Amino acid sequence: MSDPVRKQTCFHDGHQDGLVPLHPLDLAKCHTVDDLVRAMAHTAFGGRQVGEGADVLEAMIRDPGCGVVMTLSGAMTIAKQGLVITEMIERGMVQAIVSTGALVAHGMVEGAGLTHFKVDPKRSDEDNYRDGYNRVYDTYELESNLDDCEAALRAVLTEIETDDVLCSSRIHELIGHWLLRERPEGRGILQAAIKHEVPVFAPAFSDSELGLDLALYNRQRVNEGLPRYQYDPYLDLERFVATVCPYERRGIFTIGGGVPRNWAQELGPYVELLAQRDLIQKPSLAQYSYAVRICPEPVHWGGLSGCTYREGVSWGKFLPPAQGGRYAEVPADATIAWPLIAKAVMERLDADPAPPKLAVKRLPHDELWTGAPEQFALGEDS
Repeated sequence: MSDPVRKQTCFHDGHQDGLVPLHPLDLAKCHTVDDLVRAMAHTAFGGRQVGEGADVLEAMIRDPGCGVVMTLSGAMTIAKQGLVITEMIERGMVQAIVSTGALVAHGMVEGAGLTHFKVDPKRSDEDNYRDGYNRVYDTYELESNLDDCEAALRAVLTEIETDDVLCSSRIHELIGHWLLRERPEGRGILQAAIKHEVPVFAPAFSDSELGLDLALYNRQRVNEGLPRYQYDPYLDLERFVATVCPYERRGIFTIGGGVPRNWAQELGPYVELLAQRDLIQKPSLAQYSYAVRICPEPVHWGGLSGCTYREGVSWGKFLPPAQGGRYAEVPADATIAWPLIAKAVMERLDADPAPPKLAVKRLPHDELWTGAPEQFALGEDS
């Protein structure tokens, strides 16, 4: 049978099928960042994805029953995005942070008032190494800055007992308090996290300057006949569950991929397995209802950083769109797309503030690991 001949009188006009019309980007009508991002949402390609990302981020922030997790990878603090993170914490836009340890350490440098520098292309990396200039693409982290971080961690550890079992979020808390006391004029991620009770997790903590500093200090203590500081990463996992599960719904805002993204997304499978094995009574499910990711890695490389939210549905990490799941993927350089999205949403919240998040019960750090599974069963089923 031959294909039917299309007759012009049969052509649809788009509107009758409910298609969404696009509009030219009229910069003459864009007077704010929010104006620009809203207009971009009605264009195509990466511009539309930026606009849609802002819409989903705004939705999870405005949902009073949604706890928002921000995951961070890449050299975002060296790339001078630290105050973007800080302001998102200060405005109550996130309730937990999962990050690479390196990003937190470099953010600590910035929060302590120290400086990163633009790379001098005339210098060789051999010269950089000799002079203590650690290169991160087009930016320098000074070795002297990292020495200051080590000194700060040692000062912090002398204030606690060696039988206080550590984890990354606990160490970040201690450093945040120290920064507030010793650098009260500073503004940074860890200071804001303390002020607004936002835990900062680094699942791969030993893959960072602060993690190596702890290892060095423990080696020194053993050589001096002193006990080591103990470290248990599972305290972080249980604290993360206790932080995020009490919310009726969950949202995730991700920069890049890597361990932070995957670790935070393991919440759903972990809670589901706990419930299946009768280790908790509730919640039985803990998928993310909202998700926005800014990451340039394409899906077809097959890496975890490229896996889509729809793929994550198959793992029980995300609520399916048919059940209300709402996602936005923004395949772009975060140093370009993130400030646009964040500022647009901030302008919206300035014009029309979001309702406060519902109050949830959180356990103190020293009560998290008691051997009683009901301690972690704080939330309701999604």
